[in-house]
Amino acid sequence: MVAGMVLALTTALLTATGGTSSSTSTSIGTGSPDGYWMRTDARFAPPMALVPSAAVTYDMELVPAAGWIEVRQHTAAGGATAVGLRVTGLRPGHAYGAHVHQKPCGAAPGDAGGHYQHRPAHDPAHTADAVSAENEVWLDFTADAAGAGKAGARHTWGFRMGEAASVVLHDRPGNSGARVACFTVPFGWAAGGG
Repeated sequence: MVAGMVLALTTALLTATGGTSSSTSTSIGTGSPDGYWMRTDARFAPPMALVPSAAVTYDMELVPAAGWIEVRQHTAAGGATAVGLRVTGLRPGHAYGAHVHQKPCGAAPGDAGGHYQHRPAHDPAHTADAVSAENEVWLDFTADAAGAGKAGARHTWGFRMGEAASVVLHDRPGNSGARVACFTVPFGWAAGGG
């Protein structure tokens, strides 16, 4: 039943965000002793492209249209989660920030909401450590001479249902910077949020 709900949610999410175009492919596995795994990739396109994509570029100099992104997730049965990112076709030598965000991508860079946080900043007990690589999923990377890059993050916790929906690329590494691209991703979640 859970596997069916995940597949139905994924289908609805991809349909609502343009992920059904030929520029996106997704594979999902659930219900195994290994937990949840997902792999999805797409070509970047401008927000109002004739052929929509789940990957949107807001800055064509840093993230050219037709650049490529792949995100992988594995959440173990106990909730520990690993997220991997690979990109090609970006500006060679540029250092990018990349984080998991709360909402799907949209026409405007801010549509993806804030960073996903394991311990949300609105919880007064955790405000001081809310913005950190330990509390968020940071996937910063520097594109190589060919414009390719990769990053990975591992945490002992998993996502809460419906609270992680995209990966946003920023114009510089760290916890801030202009949003230059966004990729809507069908992240799975851990029971109880890890």
